Parts: sequence; structure tokens; C-alpha cells
Amino acid sequence: MKLATLADGTRDGTLVVVSNDLTQCTTVERIAPTLQAALDNWVECEPKLKSVAETLAYGSQPSARFHEREALSPLPRAYQWVDGSAYVNHVELVRQARGAEMPESFWTDPLMYQGGSDTFLAPREPILMDTETCGIDMEGEVAVITDDVPMGATRDEALKAIRLIMLVNDVSLRNLIPAELAKGFGFLQSKPSCAFSPVAVTPDELGDAWKDGKVHLPLRVDYNGKPFGRADASVDMTFDFGTLVAHAAKTRKLSAGSIVGSGTVSNKLDNGPGKPIDEGGAGFSCIAEIRTIETITTGKPQTDFMKFGDTVRIEMFDPQGKSIFGAIEQEVQGTN
Repeated sequence: MKLATLADGTRDGTLVVVSNDLTQCTTVERIAPTLQAALDNWVECEPKLKSVAETLAYGSQPSARFHEREALSPLPRAYQWVDGSAYVNHVELVRQARGAEMPESFWTDPLMYQGGSDTFLAPREPILMDTETCGIDMEGEVAVITDDVPMGATRDEALKAIRLIMLVNDVSLRNLIPAELAKGFGFLQSKPSCAFSPVAVTPDELGDAWKDGKVHLPLRVDYNGKPFGRADASVDMTFDFGTLVAHAAKTRKLSAGSIVGSGTVSNKLDNGPGKPIDEGGAGFSCIAEIRTIETITTGKPQTDFMKFGDTVRIEMFDPQGKSIFGAIEQEVQGTN
């Protein structure tokens, strides 16, 4: 089942069920007016929504054309957004570039931060900044939306609480991060609003691509219209989503509608740093990673962070070549 939220002039938009090929949709106000409302009563709403999805697939459900550009993030705002760093390779590279050792605990205890969740960007909404000097970067990720998760949930319990999966562009302002982290309180200004894919899907929609709490498919990141990243979301993922959700719920329960991110999808190459696609590697899901590798190999970064007018497209395809979640496609623009 695929779900989306269409803009309707309100904060939370209108929930729609979307066809598998992302061409048609139908409103479901009689079941749940918004995605959060559906998540709040998932046990009752899910079978009704699935029934709509089935009739939509058979063409026996009234529908309208689905346009990704009209979609908001599936949850335009959420009670909680926490982002992990499941691909420890990414963390290791960043620390290596600045000459810092990697604590052994990073391989057994996930890193995670709590981000702002009161406003998310729509998947086709521009990234607005008043200056290019803040080090604008994209981060291609996978995220899950949970049902209620009890405090102290085990990995298996947490895995069973995952209701939906989607993609993320976790926008980062790299030049603001060092000063914020030096304060010891974590990110704030360096993590502006992020954007999620037009469509969120139930885990069963992925078939064999969803197993062991991971999505076993490449994440496609195009930068200014050219292939930039093709990292497999299941490879080098140290912590699966069950582990990440359980980590977030260790000392508090999570409310239905909580979003947990994977962190930047990152693959090694022959047990070493990755390489650009045109050099035989899987590329990168953010600019910071290629800059760290450039620093390690040449002594200084060569790739600039994003400038006004630059674009990023993040998407994932099934084995038949069909887009699963729709595309996040954003341009960096100045506020003036």
C-alpha cells in the first residue's frame, strides 16, 4: 500500500491512497483525513486503506491523476523526527578526515540526534538559504514511520511497530556543524527542515527487498542531473531499523507517527573508502563524504558544497525499474 499527502491549504494536507505505478490516487477522508489520523488508529484504518488500495489497483475505485509535485511530505509535520547514523562507514570517514579516532562503541551503540519536526519541506519544494557560505549539503537516506512503541522495546518489538517506509533528504549546513557540536548540545541551526519522498509505503509493498529491517535496493542520488550516488541501502548498514527504533525507545515510549532515519546511505569499496560512480564505485549520498575522501587522499577537499541553482534528485526503483516512493527533487535557492 502506498500513501501520500496532497496539499489542500491546511497544515497537514489530505491523505490519499496512491496506485502502485504512482499515476492515480483517491482520497480517503471517510477513513482518515490525514496520515497522522490513520497512524493514531492504525489497527482500524489499515485494513480499510488496504481495501481501497486493492480496488484502486483493479480500476474500480474513483480516482484522480496523482502528481508528485502536488504532494507534501507524507507527514508534513510530525511529533518526532530522530535520525541515526546506521552506516558507520560514513562516520568513520568523516572522523578520519579531521584526524579523530573512531570510538569502538560507535560499532555497537548507534549515534542518533533529535531533529526539528514541526515543519518538513515538500519533496519538490526548494531549499531556501540566505547565503551559500553555510556549506549546504544533501543527505540521501531511508526512514521509517512507527506506530506506538513502548519504552524499552526489544529490536523485534520495534521492528513490528514499523508501519511505513520513505526516503529523506536530510539537508545539512556543514559549515555550521563544528561550532554547534563544540557546544556539546548537538545540532540546531545546522539542521534545517528536511524533505521526504512524495509517497510512503508499507513494508510488504517492498516484497523481498524488505528483510532483516533493511531495504535491499540502491538509493539513487543525482546531483545537477548527473549520477552522484548509487549506494545499496542494505550494504554496510551496521544498525538495522529495528535496532534504531529500539535505541530511540530505550528510555521513553515513541508515539505513533514518530519518524526514524537511517543516516546517510554509504557503501565501502573493497573494504575501503568508496569511489565516485565514474571510477567504478557506488558514489555518495552526500557531498561531505566525497570531500572527506578527497581530504584523505589529496590533503584537501575539491568538491564544493551546493550553490544557488544546484539541484538534487533522490529516488529508489524496484527490480523492474519502477519508482517506488516517487522522487525528492529540490533546487537550492536564495531567499533574496
